[in-house]
Amino acid sequence: MSTREFRIGTTGQGLYEFTRDVAEWVEEDAPDEAVLTLFLRHTSASLVIQENVDPDVQTDLHGFFNRLVPPTTHPSQSWMVHTYEGPDDMPAHVKAALLPVSLQIPVVAGRMVLGTWQGIYLFEHRDQPHSRHVFAMLR
Repeated sequence: MSTREFRIGTTGQGLYEFTRDVAEWVEEDAPDEAVLTLFLRHTSASLVIQENVDPDVQTDLHGFFNRLVPPTTHPSQSWMVHTYEGPDDMPAHVKAALLPVSLQIPVVAGRMVLGTWQGIYLFEHRDQPHSRHVFAMLR
């Protein structure tokens, strides 16, 4: 078993790919066969596996979730009461509740079994920059 924590700096809402960092660690530390578990230690961001070739995919996903759960300043969100940290606070928690905060990826022959265009992303739901922590375990 091997563990590591990845720190991902964000500059605001959007998707931040960190596939390469994880792949390098897996190739160094993984047994021939394992399961990689990634766990995000935050309640206002998510982890997703998504296409990593066309950046329009990330743009459209970000746009979709902002339309689905707009900031509390939007009239449709007037019912939200948790606004202590700003109008993006509760919507970020809702998005994180809808999307995963953990992922499992098989490792075979010491490499992650990802599809050709799949990448691992931290999906930041807050407007302000953050340092996010993703705990990883190979087992």
